[in-house]
Amino acid sequence: MNVREEFLKFFESKNHTRVASAPLVPDDATLLFNNAGMVPFKSIFTGEVPRPKNPRATSCQTCIRAGGKHNDLENVGHTARHHTFFEMLGNFSFGDYFKEDAIAYAWEFITQVLHLDKDKLWVTVHESDDEAEELWKRHIAADRIMRLGDKDNFWAMGDTGPCGPCSEIFYDQGAEHFDGPEDYMGGEGDRFLEIWNLVFMQYEVKEPGGERIPLEKPSIDTGMGLERVVAIKEGALSNYGSSLFMPIIRKVEDMIGKEYVYASGASYRVIADHIRTAVFLLAQGVNFSNEGRGYVLRRILRRAVRHGYLLGFREPFMHKLVDTLVDIMGDEYDYLGKKAPAVKEQIELEEARFFKTIESGIALFNMELQNTKDVFSGEVAFKLYDTYGFPLDLTEDMLREKSLKLDSAKFEVLMQEQKSRAKAAWKGSGDDAVHGDFKELLEAFGTNEFVGYETTHHASKVLALLDENFKRIDALDIGQTGWVMLDVTPFYAESGGQCGDRGELQCRAKVLDTKKFFDINLSKIEVTSSIKIGINVDAIVDISRNEITKHHSATHLLHAVLFDVLGDHISQAGSLVEADRLRFDFSHPKAVSEAELSEIEERVNVEIMRAIPAKTEVMNIEEAKKSGAKAQFGEKYGDEVRVVSFADTSVEFCGGVHVENTANIGNFIITKESGVSAGVRRIEAVCGNAAYRYFNEQRALLKEAQSEVKNLDLIAGIHRLKSNINELKSELKEAQSAAKVEIKAEDINGVAVVVNELPNGDIKEKIDELKNQNEKLCAMLFQVKGDKVLIAAGVKGCDAKAGDWIKKIAPILGGGGGGRPDFAQAGGKDKTKLPEAKVEAMNFIKEALA
Repeated sequence: MNVREEFLKFFESKNHTRVASAPLVPDDATLLFNNAGMVPFKSIFTGEVPRPKNPRATSCQTCIRAGGKHNDLENVGHTARHHTFFEMLGNFSFGDYFKEDAIAYAWEFITQVLHLDKDKLWVTVHESDDEAEELWKRHIAADRIMRLGDKDNFWAMGDTGPCGPCSEIFYDQGAEHFDGPEDYMGGEGDRFLEIWNLVFMQYEVKEPGGERIPLEKPSIDTGMGLERVVAIKEGALSNYGSSLFMPIIRKVEDMIGKEYVYASGASYRVIADHIRTAVFLLAQGVNFSNEGRGYVLRRILRRAVRHGYLLGFREPFMHKLVDTLVDIMGDEYDYLGKKAPAVKEQIELEEARFFKTIESGIALFNMELQNTKDVFSGEVAFKLYDTYGFPLDLTEDMLREKSLKLDSAKFEVLMQEQKSRAKAAWKGSGDDAVHGDFKELLEAFGTNEFVGYETTHHASKVLALLDENFKRIDALDIGQTGWVMLDVTPFYAESGGQCGDRGELQCRAKVLDTKKFFDINLSKIEVTSSIKIGINVDAIVDISRNEITKHHSATHLLHAVLFDVLGDHISQAGSLVEADRLRFDFSHPKAVSEAELSEIEERVNVEIMRAIPAKTEVMNIEEAKKSGAKAQFGEKYGDEVRVVSFADTSVEFCGGVHVENTANIGNFIITKESGVSAGVRRIEAVCGNAAYRYFNEQRALLKEAQSEVKNLDLIAGIHRLKSNINELKSELKEAQSAAKVEIKAEDINGVAVVVNELPNGDIKEKIDELKNQNEKLCAMLFQVKGDKVLIAAGVKGCDAKAGDWIKKIAPILGGGGGGRPDFAQAGGKDKTKLPEAKVEAMNFIKEALA
């Protein structure tokens, strides 16, 4: 049985609209990932946007819980049901049906579609919810209904907002399989497995700790764990025993040649879970990095690699599991198969990086374990993180296996000193997290009309004004800034990487920017003559729009050429389109060579010179996909989409503005290629007027360089300068050799001791020279360089240690350093203390040799 499909079909038969799974990266700046089925509907439940035409929806939402408040990472592999990635089945009512229908639908699906044994089903309700209990009695015996308190059966979105009691459905997996002290209904054991939670949103709390106010139109939010239900239907006592995981575990068995045994198979389960998370995130455009979501992805993969190391893997293996996962889930999520080649390459590269350091890191960890009684060193944990690439979670995971704690306070201090990459700020995507009156705007006016594809000048009416905090106001005075909603607007709102339009409301206000909030097109304005609601204005887009269109169309051509030159693994990972530049991020495992960049630039310019007319069509989204149009993962598309094409060169989903013909772009110059993060490269380029300015700047630079070398033939002038530099270096070396200082050593207990200042030359080379001249030596040399002092110490054939010597003397000069027992280096900031340092250096070594 395809549980996922049966669930969605069942609720479609109950007049629910099937909603596709939203991307794992949510349109919510408060969340790292979508972590529940209701997240895509959050703005509807909170009332920020009006209810949809059909107030019933159903979905199978992909979710991740691996960071922040909702973090199941440490339990994964060690329990039967925790995952970092999972699918949540849900049905939702936005002020339509309530408890009676929600309970009836749940019972019908479980008993008549899934055909679960009614004698194995139990239900919980909130201790105050008499209504829910009475409704459940229509379907299940009263002695199988249990009342629980707020901890188990009350749901809230946060300290404020919608909330309400909930009702959970449990499945008894059998006393013959589970007989622990917690294996009773309401206990913490695995015998009674929660499979479905029905949330009854019937209250609202307006301030923390405030009164629960009944909602005028209560709603329903449910969540059923797909992995749990599939396991039950297949008779597996653990999610990992189901067809969603076992093919991956069997593949790991085959690769390592060891049989999976449940009792000792935590590492197999960690790998099976984590490959799902890694592949879905990479396929959806998240890439390995040292911050935000990319860092979560990196630590998940490295945790899996470490468990592979425990099983015996000594080289990359995770990438070999991608095809198995595609076999399991590729039919439902077709982008997995399309992205598989690029995903495998990115995973293999990341694995290879970690395998280079994992053995040394584990050796360091085990060495420190010998010195640990109860609390593991924070300094060593930080070194594992900073030097060997061990995420903190991984070190804590290793310590948990040894029943040890970590000195977290020291670790955090070190992280703060190094401006912790793990805690670097990240921003969510989508609408800004602002608090405004958007719901009222939508209810009063709906969304406004955009006519900017056809014109850059339009007579419009001011429907609404908002202040800088997005609160509705009646007027804005001269000098004030705020936001305006026009009934019809030619201003393009920032979207898809293209910046928002600027311009003017003629004789009224400057338009500084344009953005979209809940599909309302708003322009930020600076008022030059007072403006009120209801007046008519002439809306004029700035001339910079012409340059924006050139850069946007050039971006499409660049995207197409990258496919041809670098391969079809290329996937857009971000873009920026402005009037004076473009930036395009894409998945690619290595730097783009100079030859490749040259070819890319040339081919884009060829497409420009072909003078290809632009063609724009509004199509049904399924037709658009069949046409081969490229879509960017994570973008929200409606039932109809706009497709922009330049002949057969480029065909893409795009809501942006473009040139009418590629010849309008002028020319295209790549200004920079760089790495953004592991597996992601960036190309920056200019075209149109910006390209002309760039050419002028380069020409001026060339003339200045020619002037400096006093030669019209710049290359010949550079060769002459290099030759002069080499001659000067040779002369300097000869001068230094001629000025070699003869340093005499003092004999102390049979050891040649040197404490002296070297005016020029290389002090390290001098110490090596002294070592060659003496069987036993202790030498410390100083050299003044400007306001600083260089220090080097060398020891040979005796018990003294150069590192200890340096650590004693360097602080006198206001510096620090260290090194090996036979050689150490340091630097100092206070050359006035050099005489004192020499005396102390001699005293120290005399005592050491006594």
